[in-house]
Amino acid sequence: MNNYFFLISVIFCTLGCIAQQNEKMAIDEVLDSWHEAAANADFDAYFRLMTQDGVFLGTDATENWQNKAFKKFSKPYFDRGKAWSFTAVERNIYIGEGGAFAWFDELLDTQMKLCRGSGVLVKKEDGWKIAHYVLSIAVPNEHVDALVALKKESDSILTKKLKDNY
Repeated sequence: MNNYFFLISVIFCTLGCIAQQNEKMAIDEVLDSWHEAAANADFDAYFRLMTQDGVFLGTDATENWQNKAFKKFSKPYFDRGKAWSFTAVERNIYIGEGGAFAWFDELLDTQMKLCRGSGVLVKKEDGWKIAHYVLSIAVPNEHVDALVALKKESDSILTKKLKDNY
């Protein structure tokens, strides 16, 4: 009798692992398709893979784009035939308990050289959608001091403005 319960447990565990792996593959495909849509300037495909209330945080401190504003900002880039080209060279995907949301991080080869992307996806009736994406430029630790010096003045001005309005 114990062997029977053990066998059933192994089967359910295996099925659960397979299902989670299938979800990770689906998420991986969504992210690759999203990046490909930008590289191919396919505006509709790009935004179809985001939620209606999706958010894109860019590399500039002022880039906190809500979906509607991000569409307006991005449209001219897509209209000229090529938006941006990001290719994942490393990606980690994690699925939340219950399977309704997932989060990820990825290292990207871009026109800005190595960047880090991270974000959250939600599972909708028509598949996984990107709800929140954060893009950051990967800076080697040995170059941080030079970068901080380079952006010190503009960051000081923006920080004061933000603090005054907070």
